Amino acid sequence: AENKASLKRTHTEVWSDSPNPHDRKRIDTCPVGLKNVGNTCWFSAVIQSLFNLLEFQRLVLNYSPPARVHDPPHTQKEHRNLPFMRELRNLFSLMVGSKRKYVDPSRAVEILKDAFKSSESQQQDVSEFTHKLLDWLEDAFQMKAEEDREGEKPKNPMVELFYGRFLAVGVLEGKKFENTEMFGQYPLQVNGFKDLHECLEAAMIEGEIESLHSAENSARSGQEHWFTELPPVLTFELSRFEFNQALGRPEKIHNKLEFPSMLYMDRYMDRNREVTRIKREEIRRVKEHLTLLQQRLERYLSYGSGPKRFPLADVLQYAMEFASSKPVCTSPVEDIDSSAPPGGTKGQQLDRFNPGRASEQQRVAIHKPFTQSRLPPDLPMHPAPRHITDEELRVLEVCLHRWRSEVENDTRDLQGSINRIHRTIELMYSDKSMMQVPYRLHAVLVHEGQANAGHYWAYIYDPHQRCWMKYNDISVTKSSWEELVRDSFGGYRNASAYCLMYINDKKPFLIEEEFDKETGQILSGIDKLPPDLKQYVREDNELFDKEVEEWDSLQVRKAQQEKLVLAAAAAAAASTQQEPEYMEQPSPTNDSKHLQEDTERAISRAAAEQEERSPEALLTAAIKLEYARLLRFAQEDTPPEKDYRLQHIVVYFIQNQAPKKILERTLLTQFADRNLAFDERCKSIMNVARAKLDLIKPEEVNMDEYEMWHQAYRNFRDTTIFMMTGLDLFQKTNYMEALMFLIYSYQYNKELLSKGRYRGHDEELLGHYRRQCLLKLNEQAAAMFESGEEPEVSTGLGLMNELVVPCIPLLLVHDTERDLLAVEDMRNRWCSYLGQEMEPNLQEKLTDFLPKLLDCSAEIKSFHDPPKLPSYSTLELSERFVRVMAAVGGR
Repeated sequence: AENKASLKRTHTEVWSDSPNPHDRKRIDTCPVGLKNVGNTCWFSAVIQSLFNLLEFQRLVLNYSPPARVHDPPHTQKEHRNLPFMRELRNLFSLMVGSKRKYVDPSRAVEILKDAFKSSESQQQDVSEFTHKLLDWLEDAFQMKAEEDREGEKPKNPMVELFYGRFLAVGVLEGKKFENTEMFGQYPLQVNGFKDLHECLEAAMIEGEIESLHSAENSARSGQEHWFTELPPVLTFELSRFEFNQALGRPEKIHNKLEFPSMLYMDRYMDRNREVTRIKREEIRRVKEHLTLLQQRLERYLSYGSGPKRFPLADVLQYAMEFASSKPVCTSPVEDIDSSAPPGGTKGQQLDRFNPGRASEQQRVAIHKPFTQSRLPPDLPMHPAPRHITDEELRVLEVCLHRWRSEVENDTRDLQGSINRIHRTIELMYSDKSMMQVPYRLHAVLVHEGQANAGHYWAYIYDPHQRCWMKYNDISVTKSSWEELVRDSFGGYRNASAYCLMYINDKKPFLIEEEFDKETGQILSGIDKLPPDLKQYVREDNELFDKEVEEWDSLQVRKAQQEKLVLAAAAAAAASTQQEPEYMEQPSPTNDSKHLQEDTERAISRAAAEQEERSPEALLTAAIKLEYARLLRFAQEDTPPEKDYRLQHIVVYFIQNQAPKKILERTLLTQFADRNLAFDERCKSIMNVARAKLDLIKPEEVNMDEYEMWHQAYRNFRDTTIFMMTGLDLFQKTNYMEALMFLIYSYQYNKELLSKGRYRGHDEELLGHYRRQCLLKLNEQAAAMFESGEEPEVSTGLGLMNELVVPCIPLLLVHDTERDLLAVEDMRNRWCSYLGQEMEPNLQEKLTDFLPKLLDCSAEIKSFHDPPKLPSYSTLELSERFVRVMAAVGGR
């Protein structure tokens, strides 16, 4: 719920949605996500929870507006509710049958936002939005129901689905009363309770109720609530926000609150009123006894009369240890330095068995170095009794040992009694007669953040797959009960449930699929839609298909153009025999000389070993020797900084199992290098190599495949340069510049590694520095914000908006523990400011920024423009790689 224009994402996005529609394509029947159109995760969470109630879904999809609607509309309901229903039907139909991975809810959201424009809050309370949504739905269905059932009392399906009734029984100023009331979402306080049943018990009883059960009328007032009719969909609002009077703003309650996956509501039903009252009274008596036992146990576990308390068993153990200690008198000087003083003799040292002599030596030792610290001459080194006989010690040890055993037994008995009472309370409602109204947990709506800023998502149970699904805007993924508990119970991070949706487990129609009346088959996808919505979805799917076709056509054209360019380049290369940069062309600094030297060395060795001196025989022998050398490099186990792949392309090819024909042509190209033309032998071998290259037929070496392998190596080099530059800048603490290089190197490296483990570099190393760079920038930005100075604050928030926030989804996408913890640390750092005093302008900036930090749900693919790479020869690249990797030490 976004009501201030300042909350909209006005900063320039570093990342953008993928232009490739294949990335936005729905996979099979995976649930469709909802696009976040500007801090609208609250909308997605609620709508997905309702959409996955199949009975609700059917009601919305099959809704038809009243026939007698005025044009133009006469009432606010006609003006607002009916357009919203139309957009909601369209949205639901796309969520059913779209070919897209996620759909845009903008039209429905805009209508809702208009209803909240008068609100001054920056992040509208989601429960208020849900109330408003259900009110509109109720009104829309009421208009239709009244038209369909003229003269009869119309039934409103929204009311029947979400609303129940309770009986309020009580005493007001001595007078008894009974009132029946209707309820929708049932509010529950979280503060002070450990689980959902405790919340419910407290909500069902208000004030003093003793007079309810007595014949006498008194001045006491109080009431009980008893449900007379529960709705099929039972929704609890968990109030996790309270207003802090001292700070003048709301604060979130992070207390842990447990709730079950199956909730039995029997104890709260009016028909079980008497049974429940008896059980409550029994629980009350048992809890009183429990309180007494806990108080007694506390006296054992926190013993003492002073401010510090200790377990009594430990106190007795310490007393026993003290009584058993032997007194040892030692000079404080000797305790500090056991060596003899300079010039001293063994006889001059402290004699522990001669008190007079010891006293004299101790005084000398103390007075000289410690003239202000005159300590008693007989001070023992460790606490111990000064005077205790063996008989006293024996008696004391026997007593202390016996007392300790008694205390341990008493403590154990008390803990056993307390555990049995807890078990008794847990089983109080476990008999079958009190398990007849089962409600199964359908959805949990989660909020992460603070009272005035945060992110929302939902966990929804899929009864057909029998698993929990996490609906987080466009992302819909399988989850687990354990993940739900971690994020929903509270007490962990800043996330907790704010709404629980239970459904009556005895009413399967709520989540049952619809069947075709003729075939008996389950209706799925577009088949379950009414005719008008089928046409709407088909048109949208046709638009998406057209977008896919246009993209594919564009890629084909691009590929053809690239092929023509490559062909032209190949023709030019054939005429000039000019090799790629990594094949070591002469550079102004002549850094490429080493490959030429390697080639000439192979020729010289071949000439020395080969009897036949013909150029062709020498070329064959030299290529074999060079391949053997490179094969050794490829198989050698080297430290991270010594990467032979950077020194020669063939090492890269060997490690990644390139075809033999690709290796042969690449080595032949090396020996065809015009730089070999310095002596007649090298020149003749070069000419033979060139002639062999010309004789290779297209069917022998697929030039597209050849170019693909060489392009893969160019990508590896580029990734290496990105990585090396980023690590170097990081070491120099230039984190802003380093981030872009590290982000790109990580992304490109991941693409390389997807094709083979030797295609790229150590992913953990790059992940570590990418993560550390973001943490460093977050720390810098937070320090600027803490300064309170306007230029610094703006710079810090700009740094977060432009660099850190757009990169956070990259850390979340693969769900690795270290990345998740890093994101949590960054978010917690900024959320911690919410509880601090600060200037109003800082508070406003913080409130504007936090939703962007917490809501990182946009689909993210690539940067618009990568940083420009410097140019390196192979020798320069290898040498710099060694220096950088040595500096980072492999991590």
